[in-house]
Order: sequence, then C-alpha cells, then structure tokens
Amino acid sequence: MSTEAFERVKAEARACRVCQGALDHPCRPVLTGTDSARIRIIGQAPGTRVQKSGAPFTDPSGDRLRDWMGVTAKEFYDERLFAITPMGFCFPGLDAKGGDKPPRKECAPLWQDRCTNALSRVELTLLIGAHAQRYHLGEMAGRTLTETVLRWREYWPHHAALPHPSWRNNAWLKRNAWFDGEVLPALRARIRSILDEAA
Repeated sequence: MSTEAFERVKAEARACRVCQGALDHPCRPVLTGTDSARIRIIGQAPGTRVQKSGAPFTDPSGDRLRDWMGVTAKEFYDERLFAITPMGFCFPGLDAKGGDKPPRKECAPLWQDRCTNALSRVELTLLIGAHAQRYHLGEMAGRTLTETVLRWREYWPHHAALPHPSWRNNAWLKRNAWFDGEVLPALRARIRSILDEAA
C-alpha cells in the first residue's frame, strides 16, 4: 500500500470546514510537519492564542512543553523534524468556566489515521492529555490520565504519555513529582538521540 504524502493531508486538513456550523468563530485548522518528521506531537486542540497566531503552542503551555522536551523554539518549529497534529485542529471555543472545550469529535476520525499513515518516518509520538492517549493507545490506556502516565514505560520508546503542560495542571505536577524525576529525563534523552541522528 502506497503512503499518502503528508503535504496532501496537511493541505486538505487546513481547508477543512466540517465544524464551522458548530463554532462561533472561523475555523482555522492548525497542524504542521513534513513527510520527513521524526517526532510527532498530539495534543488536545488549539487555544485562544493559537487561534490568533495560527501557529501551534505559541503560549505558556508551549514554553513548558519545549522545556519538558529539552528543545529550542527553533528546533520545535522545524517541520522537517517535528509534526504537530492535535486531536482537534481548530480552537473548539470556551466553556462556561472560561476553559477550553474538548476537541470537536468530528476531527479525529477524519484526520488522525491519515496523519499516522502519512508520517511514516516518525520514531516517537508524544500523546499529550487523555484525549490523545485514549484514541491512540486504545485499550492500553489507563482508566485515568495519571494511570496512563504512570505506565509510560509500557508505551516506550515509540510513544510518550504526558499530561497537558497547561498551568491548570500545576497541582497535578506538584502531586506527581515522579513525572519530573523519571519521565522527563528519559523523554529529553530520547528526543535528543532522534534529533542527533537526523542531523
């Protein structure tokens, strides 16, 4: 079976307007990468700042994620190395409490498997948050995000299960100091190894 070019998937996804009728703002699908990408990042969905910028993780969560990964912004936004394909490509809007709504359910079935098939050179996929973990790990995922992240070695070295780097998870990070002590050193070493090989 021939592999679909990611450039084609990306172009079609950026033109997608399937959810427009359910949103009170313009659809602006945000995803990046090229066929050569070695690391894939699958988060939840763009937030308000990314809706404005059109570039993924241009917010404090992105700063924390890059720190977790041990990469510079220049490396992170190099589409030859990193592909970013969230569970929802468009900002889903805010809930009554001012937080981001979950990713639109229409998006993942349309695009995630096509992205997976097209990104055939990916060696490591970061699954950020429960939505990405449940979809891509299936029955291997734990009952909760904490359980899934605790079991990170079961998915290693091809997948890394991470919490969302949002400030809303500061309390989780304080309660789960093992994440900083165990997961992040392994993550940084794995990413640096892949980037060094790709250089």
